[in-house]
Amino acid sequence: MFFKKQTTVTPDQVAQLDKTRIPNHIAVIMDGNGRWAKRQNLPRIAGHQRGMEVVKDITKTASQLGVKVLTLYAFSTENWKRPETEVGFLMKLPGKFFDTFVPELMANNVRVNVIGYIDQLPADTRQAVDRAVAQTATNTGMILNFALNYGGRAEIVTGVQQLAQLVAEGHLAPEDINEQAISDVLMTAALGELADPDLLIRTSGEIRLSNFLLWQLAYAEFVFIDEHWPDMTPAVFERTIATYQARNRRFGGLAENKSDKK
Repeated sequence: MFFKKQTTVTPDQVAQLDKTRIPNHIAVIMDGNGRWAKRQNLPRIAGHQRGMEVVKDITKTASQLGVKVLTLYAFSTENWKRPETEVGFLMKLPGKFFDTFVPELMANNVRVNVIGYIDQLPADTRQAVDRAVAQTATNTGMILNFALNYGGRAEIVTGVQQLAQLVAEGHLAPEDINEQAISDVLMTAALGELADPDLLIRTSGEIRLSNFLLWQLAYAEFVFIDEHWPDMTPAVFERTIATYQARNRRFGGLAENKSDKK
């Protein structure tokens, strides 16, 4: 299947974003930190450091635009294959990120949520994540949802195992397993009606999902952009939303039969 990277969007369309049609849930594959660093003749970890600062900028922009959930693919179950020094640096990033950013999250009424196999992370990484979740738990604005040690296939396998256990224990009949039952055992279940992204953005020119939210992205709009994640700016982010708004979401029908607002 061939995907166009992006529909041409004019500056006027970006300037005139329809605030009533902002995607409720935006998911981002933050790609290109290492390539950005190489282009700058810097070590890969410098790209990850810069990427962390960009997360702060985009989080605040999304919150101000009215996005309800921003899911960021921070570390996949496959990323453990990277060099040990790089993985070690990435595991320290959550602590550095939250220590400096939680006050701004509080000021912007943003709540932190995390999906993934958190129990497999180093103790200090888990503690940093748990602290941020606890500190922002009473915030009622946008949910900043990190996918950390997350893999879409593993998530589905774990969910199917839970359903199989319920069937084995006699709490669930096989014929009662439907789409909602599966959604309810996935890691995004706590997001309720906001669990499925409306828009997926991938940076750095790559056109693939990389095992990200395989179930939840079934009807999302995909926007692939050439900018590396460290080059993502609020203006580029708004451009992707303008691209989203320029599309007609039919959800399998012949004409638009469902509002962008869930």
